[in-house]
Amino acid sequence: MGYQRPQTPKEAWAALLEGNRHFVSGEPDHPRQDVDRRESVAEIQRPFAALFGCADSRLSAEIIFDVGLGDLFVVRNAGQVIAETILGSLEYAVEVLKVPLILVLGHDECGAIRASINSREGNLQSQGKFIHNIVARIAPTVTKAYESGKKDIDEITELHIHDTIDELMSRSTLIAKAVREGKLGVVGANYKLALGEIHPLVTHGEIV
Repeated sequence: MGYQRPQTPKEAWAALLEGNRHFVSGEPDHPRQDVDRRESVAEIQRPFAALFGCADSRLSAEIIFDVGLGDLFVVRNAGQVIAETILGSLEYAVEVLKVPLILVLGHDECGAIRASINSREGNLQSQGKFIHNIVARIAPTVTKAYESGKKDIDEITELHIHDTIDELMSRSTLIAKAVREGKLGVVGANYKLALGEIHPLVTHGEIV
């Protein structure tokens, strides 16, 4: 039987989890990566999920979820920081491409989170103006974490994922409406670099 694109938030999330299990086990299928697939998606894309993740080189979306060409609409920047271009890209995925799922994916030992912690403690060494812009966008989460007694980078990373989801849902009325109508699911998760595992932290919509 041929490949059937996941149509619902539940089906899309199940497909990502299954692919991640293949990756973690060391037995990936490498599906939909051949010449036939390349040619079949050349004129139109129909991804089944959008992924907004950190730009870290170890977070290669199609690899860690064992999917193929045209399966994921991927948007990434350092520290998965919300910006208008990010929101526009994700709204495009929902409104035009009709993806049933958005996954916001962070990871442990994130360099952007570490830089924000260093800035909070007064020892950020980076000179780049726009690096400081990224740090400034994460700073409110770091401040909130410190005020609640959380200083561990992984705890702060998890809090940042929650805050990113909150900002996504509050700023994009289109995405929030799609979730309310049952057309879209939104998941915030953390990726464990050494293990290769996805750990969901927050969900919106009918995921399971």
